[in-house]
Amino acid sequence: MSDFKSIPGGICAPKGFSAAGVHCGIRHNHSKLDLALIKADVRCAGAGCYTTNKVYGAPITVDREHLKDGYAQAIVVNSGNANTCAPNGVQLAKDTCDIVAKELGIRADDVLPSSTGVIGQAMSIEPFAKGIPEAAAKLAADEAGSHDAATAIMTTDTHPKEIALEFAVGGKAVRIGAIAKGSGMIHPNMATMLLFMTTDAKVAPAALQKALSTVVPATFNQISVDGDTSTNDTVLLLASGLSGAEIAEGTPDYDTFVAALTEVAEHLSRELAGDGEGATKLLECTVTGAPDLATARAVSKSVIHSTLFKAAMFGADANWGRVLCAIGYTPGDFDISKTSVRLKSKAGEVFVCENAAYHPYSEEEAAVVLKEDEIDILVDLGSGDATAKAWGCDLTYDYVKINGDYRT
Repeated sequence: MSDFKSIPGGICAPKGFSAAGVHCGIRHNHSKLDLALIKADVRCAGAGCYTTNKVYGAPITVDREHLKDGYAQAIVVNSGNANTCAPNGVQLAKDTCDIVAKELGIRADDVLPSSTGVIGQAMSIEPFAKGIPEAAAKLAADEAGSHDAATAIMTTDTHPKEIALEFAVGGKAVRIGAIAKGSGMIHPNMATMLLFMTTDAKVAPAALQKALSTVVPATFNQISVDGDTSTNDTVLLLASGLSGAEIAEGTPDYDTFVAALTEVAEHLSRELAGDGEGATKLLECTVTGAPDLATARAVSKSVIHSTLFKAAMFGADANWGRVLCAIGYTPGDFDISKTSVRLKSKAGEVFVCENAAYHPYSEEEAAVVLKEDEIDILVDLGSGDATAKAWGCDLTYDYVKINGDYRT
């Protein structure tokens, strides 16, 4: 949106935040950065959304406990081990918070831990005892700090994911920054990932949680790479209030704030989906003409989640029947008889289905359209005015290779 200006700095762009990434040795076989620390200068209003998987990482238990009062001041994240189904998991997450609190001079219950990586492996506190002081000493309130933190949280991601936006509220500049990771084990609710957001807006905890909970269903819950809902999905949002711009629920400024959060979330949703394990193409399905929002969201998600359709996109095959099939098995009571489908990229557009039946098109032209690395699937149900988007990626040989030796 034109009102939101893209700026550098990532998660450190808003006032009052610094970040760092270090190698602490959780991954023994290489020297990748594997521990990230994000610190706020002040106690912040905090909000969180988490995985719906019944098996969930120990850090989520601690996050929920620490965010009960609606405030937090630091986030600590490790990659390489998910701290899920580990016998000492919750205690280790709490011990990690204690180390952060000691190093930063803050309260342990104002620290929010997160972990990502292999499930079911025991963890040791030693890497954290070594790495957290190093990260604390390296904290920087700049683009480099954000970039190191974004790199440290990666697992099978091929690149760090960061964004920052600036916009005006009551004549004052407000910023939102974010970093994210996620490449495999991605399926709603939420999309398997860790995602951390900061803002210097002044927002009460309840309003902040409401804003985040409004944004998640339309964005992060609309991503699917492989159909596996992660055990560790976490989105955390901290608001320092240091811009001086106060945002109250039910005001136009609040609506602007939610729109800015949505802009950040959509950008990162596309990045997460496009960087799916082994992916060569980002798929974006836009559903229009749906009878209601729930149907629009469900249909768009069903299309980009279809294994057969994802494989067809990898092969640049305009097999629109697989789109119709995915629409047809979507739960809900809706009419598909007026459905049309178009496939689009920067190379052009092909109209492949009209009234749920074949529409004449050139296979050669379609192949050219589908060779691009971003494909739009445009579905019009023709039975209402609700619309929604979902994001996914193609299914490639490399996806199987990556997950065939993930633990080695």
